[in-house]
Amino acid sequence: MTDLTGRVAVVTGGNGGIGLGLAEGLAAAGADIAIWARNTERSATAVETLRRRGVRAEAIACDIGSEDDVQRAVSDTVERLGRIDILMANAGIADEKAYLDTSLADWQRVIRTNLDGTFLTTREVGRYLVDRGEGGAMVIVSSTITRYGGAGQAAYAASKSGTSAIGRTLAVEFARHRIRCNILIPGWVATPMNEYLRENERFVEATTKRTPVRRWATPDEFHSVAAFLADPTLTFHTGNEVVVDGGYTIF
Repeated sequence: MTDLTGRVAVVTGGNGGIGLGLAEGLAAAGADIAIWARNTERSATAVETLRRRGVRAEAIACDIGSEDDVQRAVSDTVERLGRIDILMANAGIADEKAYLDTSLADWQRVIRTNLDGTFLTTREVGRYLVDRGEGGAMVIVSSTITRYGGAGQAAYAASKSGTSAIGRTLAVEFARHRIRCNILIPGWVATPMNEYLRENERFVEATTKRTPVRRWATPDEFHSVAAFLADPTLTFHTGNEVVVDGGYTIF
């Protein structure tokens, strides 16, 4: 079993969906958790859930698309929890809209959170980890849409492809600092963000048929994945795309 006792993990967007699943998995392995998110009510609920696992957990209000917010969140996390060892760069948004109807504002809103936000969080946590000099682990949550076309998801696809590229770059650039960076690619997972998709029975049927395990995942299925990717003993595991999709992308 992975033991993360004494380590502190930041999970962006960790107050629901896959993010909360990742946070719960890290907490189950003994890590203390900082949830960075904008919705303070949901964050407070998530923190209470995590604390019941016997770890410290803090909610840090943060808009990851804001440089000032991210820099403040790093300082607040270190002040409240003492250190940062792990980053799960999970926060993201989607905006389904036909390509020809997508305005520049629509495009920039998604890019700001998904791509700019990933850049800012990995840069600022990276600066902290490099300065501390004790290594660490980063995980960037991408998407299967980086591997296939998705109508109405141009901004989301572009942003997630960019985050995967950031992950590969950091794996190379941070290796000498003993900071590992891997990319998590989830398949179809039932979360609040895609509730509108699950209301479309034909869509659910089509995606389920294409998934060899014949169902969508639930966020709790990412508990052990999170602990594995954060495991400090896996010193040679970096730059890898870990696909957890029930076989969707190979079927």
